[in-house]
Amino acid sequence: MSKVIAIANQKGGAGKTTTTASLGFGMAKEGKRVLLIDADPQGSLSISLGIGRQDMLSYSLSNIFEKIMNDKEDEIDFEEGIYHHEEGVDLMPCNITTCDIELRLTGATARELVMRYYVENMREKYDYILIDCMPSLQILPLNAFACADSVLIPVKPDLLNVKGLEQLMNTIKNVKNKWCFNPRLSIEGIVFTQVDVRRNNDREFMNLLHNLFGKRVKIFDSIIPLSVKGAEVSNSGVSIYKYDPKGKLADSYHNLTTEVLANE
Repeated sequence: MSKVIAIANQKGGAGKTTTTASLGFGMAKEGKRVLLIDADPQGSLSISLGIGRQDMLSYSLSNIFEKIMNDKEDEIDFEEGIYHHEEGVDLMPCNITTCDIELRLTGATARELVMRYYVENMREKYDYILIDCMPSLQILPLNAFACADSVLIPVKPDLLNVKGLEQLMNTIKNVKNKWCFNPRLSIEGIVFTQVDVRRNNDREFMNLLHNLFGKRVKIFDSIIPLSVKGAEVSNSGVSIYKYDPKGKLADSYHNLTTEVLANE
């Protein structure tokens, strides 16, 4: 049975896309069958995997949503639109047309559960499905939470993120218990990203989060360092393992991959 992980933080710039891609590539290197789902209309994950002009895609996640919302599930070809990357991961891309889908979802029946149909039909094909969520807590991220087994939360050292993290964790709790969209949902863990351990503020922030959340959720030992390679690889079309295989960023994401796989 596959595992579905949503990578989420409503604060932008937390490293969600780089984490989704690097974790997916890392899992593929370990022999896992991996599907990445770009659920952010900005299409950052699609761009990072080398899809140029994603706004011109003939088929993307928005087409899947369109068919499900129009009760045309029987017309879905689950292989259509899948991009097979040379480094062993598959991708269901996303583009700006998904913004229109999000607006239409607002008035749809069971609007938070549309993505679930697609994901449930993809589970048997993959060991891991990773969903890169947009930086919000609106309909698209809720769709991801409603079909995921767990949520992995990248957090960069910034005191403004503390309040947002509480809000995110409360939303996850509501999806699980209050709204009952997904009773099995759990928090995979928090991973610190863009960290410069030489800075007192970064070390103090990590200590603060350990004190605030360490007894409630897992905080991964792996720490993703601040690195210019992170920005560069996001536009390279290849993984950090290929772009800078001996760098600290590749090493840290390898360690994170090992930790996540140990949660099986």
